[in-house]
Amino acid sequence: MKRNLRWLIVSLLFVATGLSFLDRQVLSIAIIKIQQEFHITDVQYGLINTSFLISYAIMFTLGGWLIDRVGGKLGLAISVGLWSVANSLHAVMTTFSQLLAFRFLLGMGEGGCFPGAAWTVYRWFDKEERALANGIAIGGSAIGAVIAPPLTIWLSTNYGWRGGFLIPGLIGIVWVIVWLLTPWRKENLAAEQPLASSVGKTVPFLDLLKLRPTWVFILIRFLLDPVFYFMMFWIPKYLSTERNVSFEAIGKLFWIPFLALGIANILGGWFSGQLIAHQYSVNRARKTVMGIAAVLTLVTPAISWVSSVEVAVGLMSVFMFAHGFWITNYITSISDMFGQKATSTVVGLSGTAGAVSSLLLNPLMGVVIQRYSYTPLWVASGLLYPLAFILLIVLIPKIKALAISTEQASVNSPLPIQTQ
Repeated sequence: MKRNLRWLIVSLLFVATGLSFLDRQVLSIAIIKIQQEFHITDVQYGLINTSFLISYAIMFTLGGWLIDRVGGKLGLAISVGLWSVANSLHAVMTTFSQLLAFRFLLGMGEGGCFPGAAWTVYRWFDKEERALANGIAIGGSAIGAVIAPPLTIWLSTNYGWRGGFLIPGLIGIVWVIVWLLTPWRKENLAAEQPLASSVGKTVPFLDLLKLRPTWVFILIRFLLDPVFYFMMFWIPKYLSTERNVSFEAIGKLFWIPFLALGIANILGGWFSGQLIAHQYSVNRARKTVMGIAAVLTLVTPAISWVSSVEVAVGLMSVFMFAHGFWITNYITSISDMFGQKATSTVVGLSGTAGAVSSLLLNPLMGVVIQRYSYTPLWVASGLLYPLAFILLIVLIPKIKALAISTEQASVNSPLPIQTQ
C-alpha cells in the first residue's frame, strides 16, 4: 500500500507541474484571437507577460517559505487552486486591465508549484528513489509544454478561446479535490519524522541566507535559467527568421526538444538512483549526472553552424535532454542538503533568482540578436552549464545533509533529516 500510494502522490505531482506549464502557455496561442477581439497591442501583451513574471518571481520564494511551514499537502492545494481559479478567470476577461490582473494572479499561484513538489518528494521518498521521483514530478512540466499548443488549438476550435482557459482551469480544481482526498498517513512517509512534526518547525530564513550552499544554489539558477528561457522564448523565432521554417512546420518541430526534456527529467533521476544503488555516495551520484549534463551542453554552439534544420533541432533536443538531467539532480541535491524543513524555501529562493535573471536578460538577448546574431547566445548556452558545474564542485565539495537548527527547537539541535 505504501509503495502504491507514494507513486500515486508523485503521479499527481506530474499532473500538477504539467498543468502549470500548460496553463501559462495557453495565452501565447490564444493571444492571436484576443488581440483581434480586444485590440490589445504588442506593447500591452509584453506588459501582460511581465505581470506574470513579476508575481511568479516573488511567489517562488514566498511560496517555498509558506510550504515549509504548512506542508506540501495544504501548500500545493492552495497553489494549484489559486492558479486554476486565475486561469479560469481568463475566460471571462473583457479588458486589458483584467487580463493584466488575472495574469499576475496566475503567477502568484504557480510560484509555489516546484517548491511544493520538491518538499513532497523529499517527504515520501528515500535517497535512492528521490531523484527518480523528482524527475517524474518535474517531468510533467515538459509534457505540459509539449501538449499545450495542439490542445489549446483544439479547445479553441471547438469551444472558443475562452474554453482554452476555462477547461484546464476546471481540471486544476478537480486536481485539488483529488489531492486533498488522498490519504497522507504518517506510516506511509519516508522521512524519519511523523507528519505532525513536518510542519511548524522550520529553519529561520536569515539562518538559511548565512549558509554558503544556499547562495551557491541561488547563483547557479541565476546563471542558467536565462538559457532555458532563451530556448523556450526564442526557438520559434530563430527557426522562422534564421532557418526560414514556416509557421506550420515550426509547430511540428518545436515539441521535440521538450519531449527530450521530459524523458531526461525521468531518466536523469532514475540514473542517479541506480548509481546510489550501486554504492555511489549521494554526492558522487548527483554530481556524476550533472557532470554528464554539463558535457552534453557543449554541443549547443554548433546549432549556429550546421546547415540542416533537422540537425539543428536535434542539437536543441540534446541541450534540453542535458537540462533535464541537470535540473532533476540539482533540485534533488537541494533536498539532500536541506531536508524537509528548508527544501521548499531554498528551491523557491533559487527559482526567484532564475526568474529575476531571465526578466532582466531577455531584453538584452533581443539586443544581441538584433545587433549581432544568435551565435553569441548559442555559445553562451553551451558554456554556462560547465561553468556552473565547476562552481558546484568547488563551492560545495560534498552534497550531504546539513546540520542546521529549526524554529520551535533547541538552537543547538540538528535538523532532523535523513543521514546520507
